[in-house]
Amino acid sequence: MRSSTRPITIFTPSYADEADTNAQNLTVKEIVARLPPESFHVTMVFEDKPDPRIAERRNTELVRWTDHWNTARLFRRCLFPKPDIYFFPRHGPLDRAFFDSRKYLGKGTALVSYVVMMMNDLTASGLMARSIVEADRVCTNSKYVADTVREKFGLESTIVHDGVDRRFFFAHTDNAEARSSDSLVVLYAGSLQPRKRVELVIQEAARWPSVQFRVAGRGETEECCRALWQKYDCRNVSFLGHLSSRQLGEEMRKADVFFFPSILEGHPQVLGQAAACGVPAVAMNLYRPDYVVHGETGFLAESDADLTHALDLLLRDSALRQSMASAAVQHSHNFDWDRITEQWIKLFREVVVERRAA
Repeated sequence: MRSSTRPITIFTPSYADEADTNAQNLTVKEIVARLPPESFHVTMVFEDKPDPRIAERRNTELVRWTDHWNTARLFRRCLFPKPDIYFFPRHGPLDRAFFDSRKYLGKGTALVSYVVMMMNDLTASGLMARSIVEADRVCTNSKYVADTVREKFGLESTIVHDGVDRRFFFAHTDNAEARSSDSLVVLYAGSLQPRKRVELVIQEAARWPSVQFRVAGRGETEECCRALWQKYDCRNVSFLGHLSSRQLGEEMRKADVFFFPSILEGHPQVLGQAAACGVPAVAMNLYRPDYVVHGETGFLAESDADLTHALDLLLRDSALRQSMASAAVQHSHNFDWDRITEQWIKLFREVVVERRAA
């Protein structure tokens, strides 16, 4: 048996790039940056410039993603030597190779899966299903996602929320003064794809010509949204494109309402980020986000009519906006990354002990 003082080794197919704003990669970067290096050796992937907190972290191996042979090169690091934990599998050829190898090489490496999307007939298939069924520990990022895993697979999971990076997402000390502009600002942030329904942002902008609506993100429905923008002649809509975390935090602190009409999510980090910036949110209740407390930090709508009604309430009532903004900041402290990383540390140690005892 290896010495108990030797660091736990973790391999994750996650990217360490500083500029990478993919929600899943952001999560892993925040966890790894906080793992004590004397206790955890971590291997990650990078393409360009790694996050300096990770690049400078002791006991960290960064493997560059190149034009060729990535699966083979990375798979070698899952075998020679085997890591203690394969963390947060995705849906690529490397993950498939790892799953398949366990049939022939034994299960010396523990699989810790993190489910960040609700499970239904569409999502609960393929490698996603394998990552749940074959995992040594299944973690989920919200109570609702945990419920869907239980419903589809009959498995209990460990709920570990995504945290909020307070380097970028924080509230002004005086929100009222910070937002004293000529007009109110409604912000949407996220990808532009059908399930996000960004078209509804444009439609609401047409109803509120005196309010500034700002859309942060890019995606396949951007052309459709811009066509709708021209149709309604919405001069109060700005398309901001892709934003870095720092830029998004700045935009959130300028906003009065965060409007998020998406209908298919896991636990969208932007809702937690908006809360930390003191912005009341209007979102759908379909995925019951823990980042929003209905009626206290924002509104969770049951229908599109509810979305419109909630937005109207917030835009018309400055006292309600301010009270919800303050409550949102307070609620966001439940999602502090340092506290959440302590949960991951405890979980990783438990998994390794269980694996050794098996």
